[in-house]
Amino acid sequence: MHINKVALFWLALLLLFIWFLNAVEPILLPFVVGILVAYFLDPLADKCEEWGMSRHWAAICITSIFFLILIIVCMILGPLLYQQSVELVKKLPDYVEAVRTQLQPLLQEWKGVLNYSQLESVRSSLGDVSGKAVGVLGGILGGVLKSGAAFLNLLSLLLITPIVSFYLLRDWDRLVERIEGLLPREHADTIRSLVEQMDAKVAQFIRGQMMVAAILGVFYAIALTIIGLDFGVLIGLLGGLLIIIPYLGTIVAGILAVGMAYLQFDTVDPVLIVLGVYVFGQVVEGNFLTPKIVGDKVGLHPAWIIFGLLAGGTLLGFVGVLIAVPVTAMIGVLVRFAIERYQHSSLYKEHSGKSSAADAE
Repeated sequence: MHINKVALFWLALLLLFIWFLNAVEPILLPFVVGILVAYFLDPLADKCEEWGMSRHWAAICITSIFFLILIIVCMILGPLLYQQSVELVKKLPDYVEAVRTQLQPLLQEWKGVLNYSQLESVRSSLGDVSGKAVGVLGGILGGVLKSGAAFLNLLSLLLITPIVSFYLLRDWDRLVERIEGLLPREHADTIRSLVEQMDAKVAQFIRGQMMVAAILGVFYAIALTIIGLDFGVLIGLLGGLLIIIPYLGTIVAGILAVGMAYLQFDTVDPVLIVLGVYVFGQVVEGNFLTPKIVGDKVGLHPAWIIFGLLAGGTLLGFVGVLIAVPVTAMIGVLVRFAIERYQHSSLYKEHSGKSSAADAE
């Protein structure tokens, strides 16, 4: 009975926390980003402390340098990405029309298999999809550029995130100690062990995956720009970012780049070169970058990551996508812990004992 009451208490607390996050979701973004930045930079602050620097000054220096570099990168890439995004939206109807033109001979070949009404249905579907795609992209871009709420969110992100990052980075160890002091004494060691496992998996995956995504994004952007692909920087950086979605992200990025090359160039050679760039990037990522930087002990199944991203986006939008992988990793640790406890429980052993006795009979 005691266990049931404890379980109900924690379940109610979890549901209350989820409700609270959903209620304050419009203002969560700068705080979530600030927490992620502080978590990402905490090992560097610990190193500075080992070198004799105070935690306060280490937090000031690290936060200032990090956001200064981020501002410089945004000033360099921001106008270029904006320009390429606007041009892509403008040219999207032309690309869709080019795809329809390319598919026209194929539709003619299908005349012997499909009747007229089916062909018209295919053409109509293509038109509907293209129109919706243009409308969605235009709406997204228009919302980003014109929405006052979006402007306020961006302003809060620029102003609040550095402040949150600094204070969390400065007080990180102190906050951890206070939280440890609030743990139930009877279960403190177990909870501490679980948190350490979560921290190891989240740190190894998030910090490592961010580095891999940055390396691949820069490589793709430079390679596609050298090839002369339109929107090469935008597509390349997007390709690096999408690798966080196992398999699916790589496939989408590759199809986007190769499809753009097919529509842009008159010969097949540039298309094959673009395809080769992505194949080379995936070979390097799978055989060198991920094993060396992320490691093979994270234990996050690709399907579990994809589910976490979709669930996070559904529940909390963009903020949910940001925290999806860390939360997924934590849930994975809890699930494995629950399975271990079940396998060591009397319920499991009793069931196993009855099964063994039945087999013996």
